[in-house]
Amino acid sequence: MTAFWTEADYDDHELVHFVRDRNSGLTAIIALHSTHLGPGAGGTRFWHYAEPGDAMRDALRLSRGMSYKNAMAGLPMGGGKAVILAPEDKSKTPEMLAAFADAVEGLGGKYVTAEDVGISEADMAAVAERTQYVSGLPVEGEDAAGGDPGPFTALGIFLGIKAAVQHKLGKDSVEGVHVAIQGTGSVGGGVARLLAKEGAKLTLSDVNQDRAESLAADLGADTAAPDAVMSVACDVFSPNALGAVLDDEGIARLDCKIVAGGANNQLRRPEHGPMLAERGILYAPDYVINAGGIISVTLEYLCRCDKAPCDINEVRKRIAQIPGRLEQIWTESDESGLSPDQVADRMAQRLIGRA
Repeated sequence: MTAFWTEADYDDHELVHFVRDRNSGLTAIIALHSTHLGPGAGGTRFWHYAEPGDAMRDALRLSRGMSYKNAMAGLPMGGGKAVILAPEDKSKTPEMLAAFADAVEGLGGKYVTAEDVGISEADMAAVAERTQYVSGLPVEGEDAAGGDPGPFTALGIFLGIKAAVQHKLGKDSVEGVHVAIQGTGSVGGGVARLLAKEGAKLTLSDVNQDRAESLAADLGADTAAPDAVMSVACDVFSPNALGAVLDDEGIARLDCKIVAGGANNQLRRPEHGPMLAERGILYAPDYVINAGGIISVTLEYLCRCDKAPCDINEVRKRIAQIPGRLEQIWTESDESGLSPDQVADRMAQRLIGRA
């Protein structure tokens, strides 16, 4: 593997912390992209990587995305991300989580962690036993912010899809709008339920075919094979699984007018945003539309630091601002000729002092 600071995804990151604990078997990377606005905040991903370099690239790209996401969401937090390199059998032990928590604590508050792919609320609760720099913890009461960020992420994506449909298709409702959803987990499944409630036509796909078929049966939706969903003729393609699906091949397969979903780092390379625009496909920058979860866990964390209750209505109020940010990006894109991802990146860079 080449030196990480020569990687294309290294963007003057402030800190890249390699963690190895022989006793537990933990191998992890914590990357801090920027703390210009506050401590680096972003979830921890537990994933088996075929190559170590893939883990490093994930940490670098995801932490930069969190800098942009937190800045665009108006949060007083910087950008950070952690990846735990899962063994081939994907076994996760309490000892691994304890060692990871100690590593987070050792950074003294520079990094605040939360859930991401492969990490649950229960895992975060275990991490919180050994470090205070954690959010997304289980909460009590329907009016309390925090807990599983998935439903809040889904809400923001749903509102963003409605905004995209209005901007691109001129429709005030998603009733009858065909949305192909890739990934039906906590986020994608939540998006599907919200869209179905307003009468959207859905095609669902997931690597867990049973999960997709079960949800489709509940919602009266169609299903597509994981390798076919990007080719479905639809109004909106909504990627809600892993990132980097929008590459040369993926974009060529699209038969839609809008791409709007919750997966992080959907564009494999910077040139793929303009490629979407050249095809006349409206893109909702992922770190803007999927900010609902980080809004929730950040407000939970800040309220806990202040020892004050955190009202869920404040979370919803902030999530409701996502469509307006997207509209601002699309309007500037239309006026400037830059693709939406380029416009969003420039806005975020200004906010974190890197214009």
